[in-house]
Amino acid sequence: MWKIDRRILAHFDFLTIILIIPLIVVSDILIGEIHPALADKHVIYVGVGAVIFVLFLFLPIRRLSWLIPMFYWLNIILLIAVEFIGHSRLGAQRWLEIPFVNFTLQPSELMKPAFILMLAYLISKKPPPPKGYGLKDFAKITFYILLPFFLIAKEPDLGTATVVFLLGMILLFIVGVRWQIWAVLVSVFILSMPLIYTQLHDYQKKRLHDFVSEKPSYHVQQSIIAIGSGGLTGKSKENATQTQMKFLPIASSDFIFAYVVERFGFVGALLLITIYVLIILHLMSIAMWSDDYYIKVVSAGISTLIFIYMSVNIAMTIGFAPVVGVPLPMFSYGGSSFVNFMVLFAILENLLAFRFRDMYEARGKKSFL
Repeated sequence: MWKIDRRILAHFDFLTIILIIPLIVVSDILIGEIHPALADKHVIYVGVGAVIFVLFLFLPIRRLSWLIPMFYWLNIILLIAVEFIGHSRLGAQRWLEIPFVNFTLQPSELMKPAFILMLAYLISKKPPPPKGYGLKDFAKITFYILLPFFLIAKEPDLGTATVVFLLGMILLFIVGVRWQIWAVLVSVFILSMPLIYTQLHDYQKKRLHDFVSEKPSYHVQQSIIAIGSGGLTGKSKENATQTQMKFLPIASSDFIFAYVVERFGFVGALLLITIYVLIILHLMSIAMWSDDYYIKVVSAGISTLIFIYMSVNIAMTIGFAPVVGVPLPMFSYGGSSFVNFMVLFAILENLLAFRFRDMYEARGKKSFL
C-alpha cells in the first residue's frame, strides 16, 4: 500500500499553510458579498491552485533543476511574443490568446515563479563569497533581472516590472553583495530620476500627478471614505453602503482592503495585516537560518513578494502610493496571482520536505515518492 513517507511530514512547513487558510476563506466570503458570480469563479481558482500545489509538492524539483533555465527562457520568449502577437486591453498589450480555447495568458505573471527559481539556480550554482558578490558576478545575475524588467515595462506594465526588479535586488541584498556596488547603484538611480520620468507613459505620469496632488483621484477618495466609515469594528454587509452601492470601484480586487475595513473596521484591518506580517517574518526566518540557497532564495523571494504586494496595495487604498494594479496576496480576486503564489508555496514546501538526499532515494520504496 502506498503511503506518504513520515519524514516528509516531519519537514513540511504546516505553519505557513495554517496562516494562509484564513486569508483564502475570508477572501471568498467577502468576494461573495461584493459579487456572488465572482465568488463562484474564485472557488474554482482555489480548487485549481490546490491541485497545482499538490502536483508541484511531489515533483523532484532538485533533480529537475537543470530544467530551470529552460523554464526561464521559455517565459522570456513568451514576453517577447507579447510584443508581436499580444492581445491588447485598455491600452496595454500584456496577454497572449490561446487558440481554440478562448483563453488568454499573461506571461508576466508566469515569469514570477520562473524568475525566483532562476535566481535560486544561479546563486546555488555559485554562492557568494564571505564579503558578497563582486561586480562581475553581480552584473551576471543582474542581467537575468533586467531582461524581464525591460520586457514587462515595455508592455507597458510598470507596476509588475518594478515588482520584478525590486524582488531581484532585495534577494541579492539578502544573499550578499559588496556595499560599494549598492552605493554606486543608489547614486545612479537618484541622478537618473528625471530621465526615468520622461520615459513614462502619459497614464503613468497622471497616476503620479494624482498621487502628489492635494486632491486624490476618485478611486482613492471612495476608498478612504469606505475605510473611514468602518470605524473600530466595522459594519454589517447591508450597512456597508460604500461598497454595496458600488461607490467603491474594483472592490473585489485592487481595493478589497478598503472593503475589509468597511466591514470589520480597524480591528479587522489589524488582524489581516498581522496575518501577513506573521507569514512574512516566518518565511524570512526560514531564509535567514537555511544554508541551502534554493530554500533561502525561494523563501526570501515569496516573503519579499508578499511584503511588496501587501505594502503597495494597502498604501494605494489609503492614498499613500500611486494607484497601480497590485493585488492583495491570496486575498484579491484573480486566478493568475493566486495560482502563482500556490506554485511558489508548493515549491518551497517541496524544497523543505525533500531537502535530504535519502528522501529522494526512497522513490522506489513504499512511499508517495
